[in-house]
Amino acid sequence: MRKTLAIATLAGSMAVTGLALTPAAQAATTTTATTTASQQVVTWGKFFSSDHKAYTFGRTWKSGGKVHTKWYGVDKAGGKKGWVWFRYYQNGAWHTFNKSWDGKVVGTWSGRGIKKIYTYTCWAGKSDNCGRTYRIF
Repeated sequence: MRKTLAIATLAGSMAVTGLALTPAAQAATTTTATTTASQQVVTWGKFFSSDHKAYTFGRTWKSGGKVHTKWYGVDKAGGKKGWVWFRYYQNGAWHTFNKSWDGKVVGTWSGRGIKKIYTYTCWAGKSDNCGRTYRIF
């Protein structure tokens, strides 16, 4: 009985935290959270560049004390690169990095001590035609 109650409480608290996004972010994001006994998987995207020529999507989950992110990038226009940016809060400080691609790509990364992750997509340059920023963890 206690175990069932604890699982129900945990599932309810995770559902409430998913509603903490701003209304604009809720309307613009496509996220799905799946809860298992050991991890929560958040499926996110398609997050477009401002000109809709590139987009990213993926999954983020926590397992074994690490936060893992698997992302996919699609550059629909060709000729120029798409860029995905990740900004994350880890061990009391903010960190930022980016990856570029031309065409289609799959990438992964992970880290310990991560509390929050935000992402956005750009096209034709590191800081050109950037789309909205979304929280993915």
